[in-house]
Amino acid sequence: MVEANRLREKYISQYDFDLGQVYTHLRQIFDERIVVLDGGMGTQIQTYKLEEEDYRGEEFKNVEKLVKNNNDLLNISKPDLVTEIHEQYLRAGADIIETNTFNGQWISQSDYGLDDYSFELNKQASILARRAADKVSQEPDKYGETRMRLVAGAVGPTNRTASVSPKVE
Repeated sequence: MVEANRLREKYISQYDFDLGQVYTHLRQIFDERIVVLDGGMGTQIQTYKLEEEDYRGEEFKNVEKLVKNNNDLLNISKPDLVTEIHEQYLRAGADIIETNTFNGQWISQSDYGLDDYSFELNKQASILARRAADKVSQEPDKYGETRMRLVAGAVGPTNRTASVSPKVE
C-alpha cells in the first residue's frame, strides 16, 4: 500500500481514492447485477472522421511520419473529444470505462517515432478518463441516484512478437 501511495503522489496525486472502498464497491455491484464496461474507443473515434491535422494538433505538428489513426495521440491533441466519448459511454450506463491507451506503449508508438511520448500519452489518458468518471459519477441517473464509476487501463497487443521461436507447435 505504501508503494501505491508513493506512485499516486508521484503521478496522479490530484485524485484521492480509498482502494478498500473501490473493492467494496466492486464486490457489491458484482453481487447485485451485471457490471457494464464501455465499448470500443477506436470505433467511436472513427465516427468523427478525423484528418491528419486533427491527430497532430500543435504538439505533434512537426512529427515526420504520418500519425492519422494513432488514436492515443488524441489524449493530447484532442482531449475534449476523448472526454466526450468517455462521458457518452458513462451516460449510456457503463460502470467502468477504459483509458484511451490501446496502443499507448512505446513499442507501438515507436512506429510513429513517438516512443518518448508513451508515458505522457498514458498519463493524460488516465487523467481524462478519471475526470470523466468523476464528473458523471456526480450526475443523477434516470432513477435520480448517483453512483461511483471506475476507470481501467487498456493495453492492446503490439505488432511485434515477444520472441521469435524457430519451432511453433
